Amino acid sequence: MKRIAIDMDEVIADFHPKMLSAVNAHFSLTLTHDELNLFRLRHEKPDMLAEIMRLAGHPEFFADLAVIADSQRVIGELSKQYEVFITTAAMEVPTSFNAKFRWLNAHFPLIKPSNIVFCGNKSIINADYMIDDNAHNFVDFCGEGLLYTAPHNLHVTGYRRVKNWQEIETLLL
Repeated sequence: MKRIAIDMDEVIADFHPKMLSAVNAHFSLTLTHDELNLFRLRHEKPDMLAEIMRLAGHPEFFADLAVIADSQRVIGELSKQYEVFITTAAMEVPTSFNAKFRWLNAHFPLIKPSNIVFCGNKSIINADYMIDDNAHNFVDFCGEGLLYTAPHNLHVTGYRRVKNWQEIETLLL
């Protein structure tokens, strides 16, 4: 059976709206959805990014994220033909482990705990496909990376891109 590794944040969990709200409130800003790009901040405003990561480091920050449309249904269908893993780079925010695990259990109960991988470098993942919003995670990955469209990766090229879970369904089922 082929394997699919699926990222959590910005692929099945709608992280960006909550982060945008938190950043705007904390810094008294009025950024729009497209203006907040955490990946760009790494280079442009590292001190601001450090403060943002501190906000995300609250142990319950990830507990109430919205589920990305159709991800539950499509993952349910995928799990009939593929071995499905959730692979989240939780080492970036280690205080998120408990909230992420509870969130996954609540919203994706069909994913066995043994198929949830909290990691740092995703090149260790052995799968045929990886669905992720961060192309960096495809470096040294042994399978095919499918780039899930997000505001921070709109200009990334070199990977097959998927815009939503309906496209994933069409591509993989």
